[in-house]
Amino acid sequence: MKRFVDVVVATLVLVAGAPLIAAVAIGIRVVDGSPVLFRQWRSGMGGAPFRMAKFRTMRAARPGEAGPEADGTRTTRLGRWLRATSLDELPTLVHVVRGEMSLVGPRPLPVEYLDRYDDDQARRLEVRPGITGWAQVNGRNTTGWDERLAHDQWYVDHRSLRLDLRILLLTARQVLRRTGVDHAPGVTMTEFRGPGS
Repeated sequence: MKRFVDVVVATLVLVAGAPLIAAVAIGIRVVDGSPVLFRQWRSGMGGAPFRMAKFRTMRAARPGEAGPEADGTRTTRLGRWLRATSLDELPTLVHVVRGEMSLVGPRPLPVEYLDRYDDDQARRLEVRPGITGWAQVNGRNTTGWDERLAHDQWYVDHRSLRLDLRILLLTARQVLRRTGVDHAPGVTMTEFRGPGS
């Protein structure tokens, strides 16, 4: 049932939101140039890698701007607005239709993090990653890694369609309030280096 809901909702939003998706793509191309999409290898269910695409919100890194700590400096003015409204996530709906992601689940993290999880944290890989999740409605990017991954584990243990609906409603409220976007001033989220980081 969850997979059925994912496909139906994602398809409907992609079709109904096609004009908005096109407008965002054109806006990025005109204001920030190419490429329009940001692509990065992320871990899916069972750790299977997939190349996730989102609307680009940052300019190319300059010398000395490596790592997530430079995200605040690299994020463009349009990119900040896209992140605050979560419109940068619209392309991920394609991954939902493909079966690589779900509407709700632990956020897909870079494949480089796979070897850094402890046994409990690795349980987040038992389900499809989501566009939004329990961690996102309980602090989004403002919580530390241990707390964030604990929320993911809690979701795995308590997942249900009812909980998914609750998370979607809470996500909508959070997006409207534009809260929890940054982990700290100028930083979207620090790099996960292992338990306790």
